[in-house]
Amino acid sequence: MTVDERAARQVAEQARETRWQRPSFGKELFLGHFRLDLIHPHPTGSAEDHRRGEEFLAKLREFTESRIDNATIERDAQIPDDVLKGLKDLGAFGMKIKPEYGGIGLTQVYYNKALMLVGSASPAIGAMLSAHQSIGVPQPVAMFGNEEQKKEFLPRCAKGEITAFLLTEPDVGSDPARLGTTAVPDGDDYVLNGVKLWTTNGVVADLLVVMAQVPDRGITAFVVEAGAEGITVENRNAFMGLRGLENGVTRFHDVRVPKKNVIGREGAGLKIALATLNTGRLSLPALCAGSAKWCLKIAREWSGARVQWGLPVGRHEAVAGKIAYIAATAYALEAVLDLSSELADAGSHDIRIEAALAKLYASEKAWLVADELVQIRGGRGYETAESQAARGERGIAAEQVLRDLRINRIFEGSTEIMHLLIAREAVDAHLSVAGDIIDPDADRQAKVKAAARAGGFYAKWFPTLVVGKGQSPAGYAEFGPLARHLRFVERSARKLARQTFYAMSRWQGKMERKQRFLSRIVDIGAELFAISAACVRAAQDDNPNSRLLADAFAKQARIRVDELFDKLWKNTDDSDQLLAKQVLDGGFTWLEDGVVDSSTPGPWIADSAHRASAATNVHRPTPR
Repeated sequence: MTVDERAARQVAEQARETRWQRPSFGKELFLGHFRLDLIHPHPTGSAEDHRRGEEFLAKLREFTESRIDNATIERDAQIPDDVLKGLKDLGAFGMKIKPEYGGIGLTQVYYNKALMLVGSASPAIGAMLSAHQSIGVPQPVAMFGNEEQKKEFLPRCAKGEITAFLLTEPDVGSDPARLGTTAVPDGDDYVLNGVKLWTTNGVVADLLVVMAQVPDRGITAFVVEAGAEGITVENRNAFMGLRGLENGVTRFHDVRVPKKNVIGREGAGLKIALATLNTGRLSLPALCAGSAKWCLKIAREWSGARVQWGLPVGRHEAVAGKIAYIAATAYALEAVLDLSSELADAGSHDIRIEAALAKLYASEKAWLVADELVQIRGGRGYETAESQAARGERGIAAEQVLRDLRINRIFEGSTEIMHLLIAREAVDAHLSVAGDIIDPDADRQAKVKAAARAGGFYAKWFPTLVVGKGQSPAGYAEFGPLARHLRFVERSARKLARQTFYAMSRWQGKMERKQRFLSRIVDIGAELFAISAACVRAAQDDNPNSRLLADAFAKQARIRVDELFDKLWKNTDDSDQLLAKQVLDGGFTWLEDGVVDSSTPGPWIADSAHRASAATNVHRPTPR
């Protein structure tokens, strides 16, 4: 399918939630307003939520310690059936589903704690449970399904029928306008045809959420029975990490789906997907935060046991700096996760920016944490746990964690796409007031009216960026030694908004193409959000060491913020883009001489034409 850039952008814009009906800390932050009152003190769950959550965590911990063997899953590249059966009996597939539909009804906070726990035992199991409940059938049906659909599907999900979310196709990633899977109305049914790629849980799923184009109506979400006639799982994909992941290629050929299985309405599929991800994305930060905490434990124990040049390696400054980074970052990741989750549970905030920032920040920082652990462990960090155990040492799977974490920078929106998504929300106010000024199709009269509206907005808004509480030495005094970091956040938020305004004035409609500039804007916002979360957590924590960790993290993050501000205008973006164009045009093929390409032959993108499958169905039902 050929779709031009303008049409693709229109599809993405139509899927966005354009209204801001509830307050948003993230939105205000990018506008230069440090609304600390929106996150401090942040809401906490009820006593009943706490009791239910702790009770389930106790059962899950006992199960993970006694029944889950990460080494076996890594070796066999499959989660054993008895483990899946045990998780189903425990209710782990219904953690987020309300009790009236047969689930446990955990809050987002405790759901994330559960994912953190089980993900530390086996990242593959964490990914399976996350995909099932965060983006699979339970979440969109709970949010957008009618009561009949909730009563039909949610109890099945709670009992352990595994679900998957199918959007990506061989030639379609983050550009849904080119979606090739179709759902053609036919009587009381739709007829589905198409191919879906990277269907996490798809190999073992019982129920699917499928996004497909309904002719003249747009992308629509369906609940589809995985065992329906015409569905073939053509391949179980293998990856550098998450070896137990049941991820496949699924082909639909003349699959009949009842009209009653449409979630929401025709054409609302992308809106449903994006809204689902607003909270669904918080599952990945949970898994990342859990990995960071595990890395801290291993780094601490190893760096105290390993002695070189008369001292434990952790006492040497080169390694000590890495340990400090791991500890501070692990603390901040959990703070960001808990804050975002509490806001999600409260339901009084629009968390689309906060959830996206949490996903972006956690996936990037956890990867760096794991990389530092591998470096601290040296050769043992690169060696597999199985090999270490075979020669008589403790089997530490540092290299596996590094491999397993890598996908989180791609899952549910790559880092590059997350930058653009957050940037679009961050500059929403500017684009809204600019309107016809930057619209190439708008006539002169419309541009004049838009200019008048923009002038009124900026006349009121820009003066608010000049001075603020962050310039007062007494600002945020209730936070004690951490107050200086919050003052920094307040000042930096105003500076960030000013820089965004300058960029908008300079590039106007072309700003959306300045992707690396926008990425730095987002990264600054992410660091400021993380500093805020860490300080707020420390202020509400009775443990005095929390303040030490928050202080250490803020010091590290502030250096990164200053560097990012410098790079906004001092960079090689233009020359790099020119060089990349020359590379793509074949100007440097001579540089590729002297190597051998060992890739297997084949097309860059697999055929996804609508046809019957010629492959063996590798769908594998799991025990009930």
